[in-house]
Amino acid sequence: MSTQAEKAARFVALHQQCFITPNPWDLGSARLLEAMGFQALATSSAGLAWSRGGADMSVARPAMMAYLRELCAATTLPVSADLQNGYGDAPDVVHGCIAEAAACGVVGASIEDVGGDGAAILDIGLAVERIRAAAQAARALDFPFTLTARAENYLYGKPDLDDTIRRLQAYQEAGADVLFAPGLSKAADIRAVAAALRRPLNVMMGLPNMQLTLRQLEELGVRRVSVGGSLAKAAYDALTRAGREMLERGSFDYAQTALSSGDINTILARP
Repeated sequence: MSTQAEKAARFVALHQQCFITPNPWDLGSARLLEAMGFQALATSSAGLAWSRGGADMSVARPAMMAYLRELCAATTLPVSADLQNGYGDAPDVVHGCIAEAAACGVVGASIEDVGGDGAAILDIGLAVERIRAAAQAARALDFPFTLTARAENYLYGKPDLDDTIRRLQAYQEAGADVLFAPGLSKAADIRAVAAALRRPLNVMMGLPNMQLTLRQLEELGVRRVSVGGSLAKAAYDALTRAGREMLERGSFDYAQTALSSGDINTILARP
């Protein structure tokens, strides 16, 4: 079994190439993705919330930390945590959130530049102070914790490329190891952001109207690709399609293409 420090070093090394960190939404999906051959995982706050019967952003900090402990114990892969906005606007709250998540077993985490009410993008000055506090917490650890700073403009109706680059550059200077602007979809914009940074860029795929491949993203300068809640959405889509088939047609054809119980049991029974 790898130690947390060994997982952390592996995660850092992966950023020398373009790789995918799929986003499981529970322990079973994490184990299945590991068995498929992925090299690292990133949590999805949306997927976790949906699995608990709530909307995105509804998982409180104690529940999130409990989930991270369970997930890190269930997989041998490095795990990066989606910590939303760090569960508070104040830099010291974000500092504590990073420290607590690291104690749960994760080797990295992302912090958004959105206010605690989830309604608006934070002033860049406060956003930078929060990343600086997160970086201080990360550097106090005895292993290389990968801090990802997120600029949320494109997910909050503000597709301002110049401001997004300005924010990511500021977060880079504040100590972030990886920069992330979820919602970027145009190849030219992704290339511009990657070229403006000295540290790895994470791009989110799995959003509507995004057709770029891993190879194309690598050519644009991307080093990490995540998929947010899209895997959970795909699973729930399959569930609703099966439900509609039963309700509307009274048939059960969905079961013909589903994974077998034996296959799932074999994978999940492995140590």
